[in-house]
Amino acid sequence: MSYDIELGRSKRARRTFNLDEIALVPSRRTRDPQDVSTHWQIDAYKFDIPVVGAPMDSVMSPATAIALGQAGGLGVLDLEGLWTRYEDPQPVLDEIADLSTDNVPEATRRMQELYSAPIQPELIKARLAEIREAGVIVSGSLSPQRVVEHYKTVLEAGVDLFVIRGTTVSAEHVSQNQEPLDLKKFIYDLDVPVIVGGAAGYTPALHLMRTGAAGVLVGFGGGASLRTESILGIHAAMATAISDVAAARRDYLDESGGRYVHVIADGGLGTSGDVVKAIAMGADAVMLGTVLARAEQAPGQGWLWGAESHHQHSPRGERTRVGTVGSLEEVLNGPARHVDGSSNIVGALRRAMATTGYSDLKEFQRAEVVIRD
Repeated sequence: MSYDIELGRSKRARRTFNLDEIALVPSRRTRDPQDVSTHWQIDAYKFDIPVVGAPMDSVMSPATAIALGQAGGLGVLDLEGLWTRYEDPQPVLDEIADLSTDNVPEATRRMQELYSAPIQPELIKARLAEIREAGVIVSGSLSPQRVVEHYKTVLEAGVDLFVIRGTTVSAEHVSQNQEPLDLKKFIYDLDVPVIVGGAAGYTPALHLMRTGAAGVLVGFGGGASLRTESILGIHAAMATAISDVAAARRDYLDESGGRYVHVIADGGLGTSGDVVKAIAMGADAVMLGTVLARAEQAPGQGWLWGAESHHQHSPRGERTRVGTVGSLEEVLNGPARHVDGSSNIVGALRRAMATTGYSDLKEFQRAEVVIRD
């Protein structure tokens, strides 16, 4: 099967694959699910499960970031979200959840208004302090456009891991209108590990790794609520994207003399099967939005939306109803009462690893995969 396809006389394209187009193949050995390890580590920080909560107001509040941290994962708070714009964001969250679904333009306009409130530096400090006081690993996220403005506040407040997350982030941003973020210098000057993305290919990921990033996000985030492809024409087929970035990680490991950069799949991971296949394709961990938005503790109350939904000039997302399937504990570890992969995410990962015969996540990245007919 050729992966280089002629679209026309002047354009060729590479065939890529989504996660729902591949499947795992069991090996000659099986294990007990209780005997496999889902631990992973980035820099000095160790986690029991490879789950990172997406920095979306519908997914992560300080309370849910704490709960996910206590469950062994990492919660990332959106430092440009409602929690840093309003002293009490609950009425705003309630209003967004109650917005009409019959008039999407009006709902989008109202969200743009709600998110036009200024970011308050003292609230950034207060929210991060709340997470730190709970004794879990502290992480917050800024978009590339806001990093220069707010990163000093973030560092003063204290974070363990800093995330720079955008639809797509490059190591070299050229602008004639404002001073661009020098990502390599910025990361070098910081005293904390930085996770940056998204990236969707080998070359951009390799350049991000060369900036000194501790981790690279693969994909564009947003998941079920994102409309980037229909608006910008940009899409990342996640199975191929993860494999390409994993190859960049391998080559950078040789190039740098042993520096390992973590690959974190971000976007389009709506079920436990997606999580399983993302790690099998080479991800060290997954950043989850839709999955965690279904938890009872999620601030979105069964709705999912990201920063793209209220962009002031080019909104490319919308509120999406994802429902509620159970507590955060049930979503992560079960017991599951659903057969659609919406709960017991970590339990399913353990069982998949055991069924295919792998004992830890690094081994599981070598699992055999096939293309589904």
